[in-house]
Amino acid sequence: MSYRTRPIRFLELWPVDGWRVKIYGITAVGERPDPELVTAAKAVARDRLPTPTDGGRHGIAFLTVHQGAQSAWALVDWWVDGHLLHHHLYGSGDPSSFDLRPVTDGLTACTWELAVIGFERQVWLDTVYAADEPDIDAYLNTRLEADA
Repeated sequence: MSYRTRPIRFLELWPVDGWRVKIYGITAVGERPDPELVTAAKAVARDRLPTPTDGGRHGIAFLTVHQGAQSAWALVDWWVDGHLLHHHLYGSGDPSSFDLRPVTDGLTACTWELAVIGFERQVWLDTVYAADEPDIDAYLNTRLEADA
């Protein structure tokens, strides 16, 4: 198997239960993941996201929806205490199944998903955590659109 770029597209800024969630889509084929997969990913994110402002949370998250060649994935990530990232991975085991279940075997992310995580880290540093004046809106409005 050899590496091929995949489109990474910003899909929407999703307000849910006090959270503001940046949603990204990645696909092995096409430009955007199947809308049914996005809906399934939103459902697992809604269930996983805790009360936004308890425990040092900022109410800011990002959701990566990846319709890969071997599975469908949802990665739910949110910032805590300024510098920590909570990360939860869900997968289906089949790219055409959107029955997303928690992945507990230690898998974190693939090369394409890491592009989103790396981008979000840098934007978080630039606009919030290491910024002279933190600007959550600037963070939310800085979005990745790439073939990576």
